[in-house]
This record gives sequence, C-alpha cells and structure tokens, in this order.
Amino acid sequence: VQLAESGGGSVQAGGSLRLSCAATGSLIPTILAWYRQGPGKERELVASMHSDGTTKYAASVQGRFSISRDHDRNTVDLQMTHLKPEDTAAYLCWATVWIRVRGWVEYWGRGTQVTVSS
Repeated sequence: VQLAESGGGSVQAGGSLRLSCAATGSLIPTILAWYRQGPGKERELVASMHSDGTTKYAASVQGRFSISRDHDRNTVDLQMTHLKPEDTAAYLCWATVWIRVRGWVEYWGRGTQVTVSS
C-alpha cells in the first residue's frame, strides 16, 4: 500500500482546509486514518475510519473535523473547519491491512503540512 497526501497549506484561524489521501496498491486497507505531529509534540491520532464505516475522532477536533472515505477511489479525506493555531502540524495518512502470513501491517504517508496563523 502506498499513501499520498495532498491538500495541506496555510490558513488563518477560523478557516478551513481539506486533506486527501490516496491509497494505491493491490491491498485494500481495513482502517484509514489521519495522524498529526506538531512541533515538539508527539504524534497523535486525529481521526480514523474503519471499512465498516466506524469513525473515531480525537477530542480536540470533535465537531470541527470530519473524516470520509471513498471506497471506489480508495481515498480518505479530512475536512477541517474552524481551524486553530494549535492544529498546526504535519498531517500524516495511515493505513492498516491484514495480511494472512504477517498479521496487521501498517503504512504511513509522507505527510502534508498544515499551518494555522492567529
């Protein structure tokens, strides 16, 4: 599985951005998610979506961010609204796939930068 993010950029506080991640390869991820890592901070889960439609959000983004998945295109998007300076981070796409002889295997994208100015 290869993951490629797009859609990052700079925005003022209160603005919106939409990130997109395209998953390519022969395997279909069971879970697609977005993580972020801000300067001097640990990597944290932002939002995830299981192939059954179940979603999970970090408390800090609940109500502001929305994750969606297109099964036909094998993409996962993150719509971010009411952005705050503390949302500034590198956003990384993550996927996990079950491979019978290996178990759960994780994949990471290279990330896209989101900068929110006050």
